[in-house]
Amino acid sequence: MVNLILSCVCLFVTLLLYFANKSLYRRYHYLMLMPLILTPVVLIALLATTHVTYQRYMVENQWLLWLLGPATIAFAVPVYENLSLIRQHWMSLTAGVLAATLMAVLSSVWLARLLALPEIIQRSMAVRSITTPFALAAARQVGGQPDLVALFTVITGVFGMAVGDIVFLRLSVRAKMAKGAGLGASSHGAGTARAYEMGRKEGVVSSLVMMLAGVLTVLIAPLISRYMW
Repeated sequence: MVNLILSCVCLFVTLLLYFANKSLYRRYHYLMLMPLILTPVVLIALLATTHVTYQRYMVENQWLLWLLGPATIAFAVPVYENLSLIRQHWMSLTAGVLAATLMAVLSSVWLARLLALPEIIQRSMAVRSITTPFALAAARQVGGQPDLVALFTVITGVFGMAVGDIVFLRLSVRAKMAKGAGLGASSHGAGTARAYEMGRKEGVVSSLVMMLAGVLTVLIAPLISRYMW
């Protein structure tokens, strides 16, 4: 009974904070008020205040994490509706996905090694640049810890979504496909949501790149585990 009450409270508070934050962000369009930034900060503060552990919170809200799977698949709908765009640029998209996937894995692992982080963190960071359902599937083969993988993946997505516009501006990236591919490859679901805010073309490309990068990472996960450690 206690677990049921705690589960309901965690669910209610999470949804209440998110939708309240979303309403606030529509009125005041500031970076730090983004729902994927402010809501987790408030939740962490509440968990620390009420002495509810992160592991307990995740267990009670496990089904919300499961919903990421159907949500990710939903991104395939606009991709299917824009197959002509994919056929036209299939070569550059394929090259971009391959390069982005390899760079994401290698840079994550090498950075963790440079900072002398434990091997479990290295393995968990290796798959941080793909969306959570794919990351958790790849983590089982790489040897990462699911909680850490989910945490690193969320942080990566939020950070990429937050600084993406600044990076594009600094690098003078103006092409819609380049922006979409960059957000999809580096910050998965959160980046794809931001790409759709930019425009339909950016969103479609971001969706495609996000899914292809996720599938590719899962397929090569055994090789990552074999040759990186």
